[in-house]
Amino acid sequence: MTSDSGPAIETVDLKKSFASTRAVDGLDLNVPRGAVYGLLGPNGCGKTTTIRLLSTLIRPDSGAARVLGHDVVTEADTVRSRISLTGQSTTVDEELTGGENLVLAGLLRGLRRGAARERAEQLLDAFDLAEAANRLLRTYSGGERRRIDIAASIVVTPDLLFLDEPTTGLDPRSRSRVWDIIRVMVDTGTTVLLTTQYLEEADRLARNIAFLDRGRVVARGTPKQIREAAGNATLRLGLHDPRRRGEAEDLLRRDFGARTSWDPETGRLSVSISEAGLAAEAVTRLSQQGVEVSDFAADRPSLDEAFLAMTGYRATTAEREEEEAIR
Repeated sequence: MTSDSGPAIETVDLKKSFASTRAVDGLDLNVPRGAVYGLLGPNGCGKTTTIRLLSTLIRPDSGAARVLGHDVVTEADTVRSRISLTGQSTTVDEELTGGENLVLAGLLRGLRRGAARERAEQLLDAFDLAEAANRLLRTYSGGERRRIDIAASIVVTPDLLFLDEPTTGLDPRSRSRVWDIIRVMVDTGTTVLLTTQYLEEADRLARNIAFLDRGRVVARGTPKQIREAAGNATLRLGLHDPRRRGEAEDLLRRDFGARTSWDPETGRLSVSISEAGLAAEAVTRLSQQGVEVSDFAADRPSLDEAFLAMTGYRATTAEREEEEAIR
């Protein structure tokens, strides 16, 4: 394998422990070049430790990992020269302006001062931060700060960019702008490994995803494949008369073997059915029994529901925290 062929990332039986906690436990990954690959899971599942291993910040206990064709242990310097990392915490200086931060990042990556200034101006324009260029970073909003952080990581365009939960805590508008930035980077040839707890984020950005649970991959594929593998479709019903809910649930359980749940906030009945094609039949049967349906929709499981089906808990919960183990 040469550095310009093969997958962007390849790991085999990768393991890493902190004291008695196994953060990464036999991880096998194969990340193709030229797209976004999503690594999903709750806090404590091994995402951040995986990023640290692949970006050469820590060494594995065992197993193998190659990044852009280079071993992360024996060729760590070469790996570092071709990647960039935007972690969960900001790496920019609050006492400098946005523009000064980007110039400094360019100088640290080997650019001459003139080239660093020119690149900083390009990025400030591209990230819609030109008007904020001369403001101290401590005056930036969360969304502006996150965009500067990502811009600093691509002052010199990397072959591979690690984005560790880049939109955590951002408002929807700022999150959408970060998504646009990620798409542009991929269009220009950068491979992105994205870790996130936002399942919608992976659904919108990633060509392929892998679910992590307790340091292992429990499912992988396209977002569509993951949903389909999770099983049953969900039928959501609005009833003209909510007082008929009990009758509706009894009929659906008896005739379709369906599991049902009621959401009092939306006044809608959720029904787990074996296939989306049964939705119309279920609605017809209810109507025949005098239970009128005001509206309905059938869809495949969301990525959130898929994670629940595959791991036994929702993606917002965790059994342990990697950061606690590392400390």
